Amino acid sequence: MKNILLICSLFISLTAFAQLPSNTGPKSGTVSGKVIDQQTNEALPYVSIVIKDTNNKTINGTITSEEGLFSIHKLPEGETTIEIQFMGYKTVHKKVTLSRSNFRVDLGTIALVEEATSLNEVEIIAETSTVTQKIDRKVINVGKDLTSAGATASELLNNVQSVSVDSQTGSLSLRGNDNVRVLVDGKPTNISTEQLLKQIPSTSIKSVELITNPSAKYSPEGMSGIINIVLHKNANLGFNGSINSGITFGKNTRYNTSVNMNLKKGKLNYFVNYGFNKGKNSNNGGVSRFDNNSTQDFVGLNDNESHLIKAGVDYYINDKNTLSVFTTQNLYDGDANSNSTVVYNNNDFDNILQENIAINKNRSQTYNLNYKTEFDKEDHNLEFEVNYNKNNGDENSIFNTSIGNPAVLSSYNDIVDNDRTSTTINIDYTNPISEKGKLELGVETRIRKTDNNYVSTSFDNSDYQYDRNINSLYANYSHKFNKLTMQVGARLENYKVDAIQNGTKIYEDDYTTLYPSAFLTYNPSEKNQFQLSYSRRVDRPNLGQVNPIREWSTPTITSFGNPELDPQFTNSFEVNYTKQLKNGSVTVGTFYRDINNNISRFFFEDPTDPNKTILTFANADGNSSYGVELSSNYKINSWWRTNISFDLYSVKDQGVIGTENIEVTSTTWNTRMSNNFSASKNLKFQLFGMYRGNVQTIQWDIKPMWKIDFGASLNVLKGKGTVTARVSDIFESMSFNFDSEKPYPSTGEFFWESQNAYIGFNYRFGGGKNKTRNRKRRDNNEVNGGGGFF
Repeated sequence: MKNILLICSLFISLTAFAQLPSNTGPKSGTVSGKVIDQQTNEALPYVSIVIKDTNNKTINGTITSEEGLFSIHKLPEGETTIEIQFMGYKTVHKKVTLSRSNFRVDLGTIALVEEATSLNEVEIIAETSTVTQKIDRKVINVGKDLTSAGATASELLNNVQSVSVDSQTGSLSLRGNDNVRVLVDGKPTNISTEQLLKQIPSTSIKSVELITNPSAKYSPEGMSGIINIVLHKNANLGFNGSINSGITFGKNTRYNTSVNMNLKKGKLNYFVNYGFNKGKNSNNGGVSRFDNNSTQDFVGLNDNESHLIKAGVDYYINDKNTLSVFTTQNLYDGDANSNSTVVYNNNDFDNILQENIAINKNRSQTYNLNYKTEFDKEDHNLEFEVNYNKNNGDENSIFNTSIGNPAVLSSYNDIVDNDRTSTTINIDYTNPISEKGKLELGVETRIRKTDNNYVSTSFDNSDYQYDRNINSLYANYSHKFNKLTMQVGARLENYKVDAIQNGTKIYEDDYTTLYPSAFLTYNPSEKNQFQLSYSRRVDRPNLGQVNPIREWSTPTITSFGNPELDPQFTNSFEVNYTKQLKNGSVTVGTFYRDINNNISRFFFEDPTDPNKTILTFANADGNSSYGVELSSNYKINSWWRTNISFDLYSVKDQGVIGTENIEVTSTTWNTRMSNNFSASKNLKFQLFGMYRGNVQTIQWDIKPMWKIDFGASLNVLKGKGTVTARVSDIFESMSFNFDSEKPYPSTGEFFWESQNAYIGFNYRFGGGKNKTRNRKRRDNNEVNGGGGFF
């Protein structure tokens, strides 16, 4: 926590001296000295040195160098006060009188004393708060979540409020809606959400940001908002790092390891993060159809291995210019073996046994360059960024099918090769045009190209290209009126898409749309905050929704996309209230979304086989959704802290099953509660529980789900090491249960390895406090301009 305080102090230091008033008197004096930590005798860099006159008016200032040295020149004659300020330390005041006979004053070595009271207060807040409510987002610090230790991002996000991950398909939803945009470090990837969440180890994740109603400077894509996964990136002075390794025990055994290191010296900061996951996951389930008295049983085993590498360097050219480059490399290999058995109990049809062996390889590369320059005026800056992402995903599937008795054997092979590239170039400009007003402008180009090649020994081969270009401009203006802050903005985007299959253009679109946004924040007091926001958003079809090539298949269901899908547009409204309490905070919010041209699932009978179903997508009429959310962080006493969240939402879902238009309105509620107990300074426990209510869709009536997890951590090796253990789904209560009437009356239940135990060890090495320079706001989870979320 001291590291955070030091960074905050550095930020204050750099911004405090952006513009200082001039003094008309003679300027000939010089004051110099050195600042150290009294306890360690180490030099303290970036300490604020403020010069004030007899009227307590700031006339000059600077910050200390890497060696803790400072020297301020051209000071006026007369009496001045030198203030030495550093967050987490007691401020030192020294009076100095400069004259023609004494115009050079050396204050010598100044030792700062840590301010224990201030530090303790901040540490308590950090321990109790796993969720931080910011102006435009909620930030979940997953580093404190013991029950997520050793898991993947997919498992971790299931513990995050308002977020749900389907444990069977891996699909992600926010507030009951799966039209959500997922970013990594504020940048898009070409990996599907399902694959991405499997590849990222939880130990590589620093925080998760929920941006449910983004402003115009962010991309309007994602109807229900943005989920940004922030990976670790250290910037400690000297050489620092940590190693985290663990084993998960269940029906199968899985291993995870992560290494996080940085070297900060002079103007350069090098950093690297490596995460590794390997192991098997099994799942099974069954579906019973009542119309033909059949049962389908499914057994699957996935053997996955993933490597995630993030490496880069920051170059602090000077106090006003920073150049950063980084790369993220994802390597994923997965082998899936599944068996499906369909038994017709009335013997009306031949029984079916199908074995599917699928080998998946995915390689994703991201390269990012960012240059930022600060002007003399505080918060006046210009930022240029280029982000390039390349993804290659290959699937080789073999389907072996046995039908009837005596069995008729058949086999076919599918090979799918996906190549995708994405390039984003943007420029963002921020200018505080007045003391209370700020203007933000930006321009951006996004170019995405997709080539999907399908080769089959049973079906027609296909080559599918899907290219889209988006060019946009945005403007935001914010103004503060005493206790009221207003922000209005708009984003203008031109969207162009071409879809080509086997050399023939099968779909194209070209349109320009305006996306306005407006935000009002009212602070009647320091402990009360009201927020009202509006934004227009769009959900553009993803590759899986438009790709006409088979995505997946079972003996009874075939899924593929619809290349003629149109985007759906949403008007989103939100109201939030945050109350700061003595020992925590409470946030209450409500939202409403009006959706036009809704993208929905469509189910219909396979015209070639009445026992099979086709699953695809189409545009339906408009619908709406609304809901309320409640979350609280509270310190009950010195050893018990709790975080609780509750959300209730209603969603109208539309689609077509067969030839029948279906409209379903479903109201459901979810709650999560995490309790943190401190048995001692080094021993902590965590108890987590969640309940997900009944959900009704156009096809399924999904039954409620609940679970309880338990975790513990013990600090060892003088605080440099931590042993972590947890048990997930103690009562093995998690399963996916549903009833359905359409397209066929049926019921089903699916299971996965929800109950497991984990034990891991984390070791931190290196020395020194966090003494980095002020980093770009994107590293503090406050992305600047449009470049952060595209």
